[in-house]
Amino acid sequence: TCSGIVPMKYRPETISIADFGGVGDGWKLNTNAFREAIFRIEHLHHAGGTTLYVPPGVWLTGPFNLTSHMTLFLAQGAVLKAVQNTARWPLVDALPSYGRGRELPGGRYMSLIHGDGIQDVIITGDNGTIDGQGDVWWNMWRQRTLPFTRPNLLELMHSTDIIISNVVFRNSPFWNIHPVYCSNVLVRNVTILAPYDSPNTDGIDPDSSSNVCIEDSYISTGDDLVAVKSGWDEYGISYGRPSSGITIRRVTGSSPFAAIAVGSETSGGVENVLVENVNIFNSGFGIHIKTNVGRGGYIRNITITEVNMNNVRKGLRIAGDVGDHPDDKFSPNAIPVVSGLTIKNVWGMNVQQPGSIQGIKNSPFTGICLYNVKLSNEVPWKCTDVSGSALVVQPGPCSELASTTG
Repeated sequence: TCSGIVPMKYRPETISIADFGGVGDGWKLNTNAFREAIFRIEHLHHAGGTTLYVPPGVWLTGPFNLTSHMTLFLAQGAVLKAVQNTARWPLVDALPSYGRGRELPGGRYMSLIHGDGIQDVIITGDNGTIDGQGDVWWNMWRQRTLPFTRPNLLELMHSTDIIISNVVFRNSPFWNIHPVYCSNVLVRNVTILAPYDSPNTDGIDPDSSSNVCIEDSYISTGDDLVAVKSGWDEYGISYGRPSSGITIRRVTGSSPFAAIAVGSETSGGVENVLVENVNIFNSGFGIHIKTNVGRGGYIRNITITEVNMNNVRKGLRIAGDVGDHPDDKFSPNAIPVVSGLTIKNVWGMNVQQPGSIQGIKNSPFTGICLYNVKLSNEVPWKCTDVSGSALVVQPGPCSELASTTG
């Protein structure tokens, strides 16, 4: 386990959302109650911090900000439900490493639960639920009527020492859990659910963050289950904050896209990622390493091991032609570097295509090691360089290969 990177803390003081006029009847809007309760925690500075307790009930709310040294605790039977009136969602600035909203130019809607520059924060409970009621947002996306980028369910920025555990995340408007510019983040024992056709409902996206531990979780959404990111083209290159020290283990789930992804936004760099003991079923891709010309940055020292797949369209894809661009200002000379990728002990049943590897002109993928990868006995791998020429596959233990270039 890597859960020790952030110790669970006991809070000597507990207050209830009901103490601030909150009503869990599913109808009363409780945004002000949450804001007032958190204002009290922030300004009284109780030694050791304070727990904000959410009792059983359906607590309708708009977006609110967390503060340092607090625990948000959702009791069994507690449902924190997002208001669907989009006018009640404030706009916030675009992330500097993205330069604009991820979907549209300009700002973006604030996440339901948000925090910026905070530390020592715990979001936990007895498997209470945070429900984004995302269908109104998904429909706007399908109908192309979105004015700005959709909100995440939970986003923490510039924050440290975060625990997210024992909570169910459901029906996020956009990405579910998004730690960005953070360090020391533990996500453990969470369940993340969204319909198979819900657009861009990524499960957990550590983004330009370090020392992130994701363990013992079940994720079934409409997009990548876990995607490691670090900024978008020239904006991510300029911001220059990599994602590093990412551990992902004992994750189970399904997705029409990838179970485990790196990218495609990797302009600040991604390194030192360990993925192990993952079970994937009914998915598009098992593992997807994806980047593009204009990204710059690097993807290096990635180890993926002990992966089981069942009913997956493509087991492994490594590609340098994935993802769009924020604008036309990206440099065609900003070529990402992919190196030091080890994938071993991967098994699959009902895998339509074991995998494909396609490189980038003038930037070969180097040091790719596939060892004991058994995904199909009938369908060949598709491995080509940018010209379409077949790549040489060298059998043998990885220690015998100086580098495998593609």
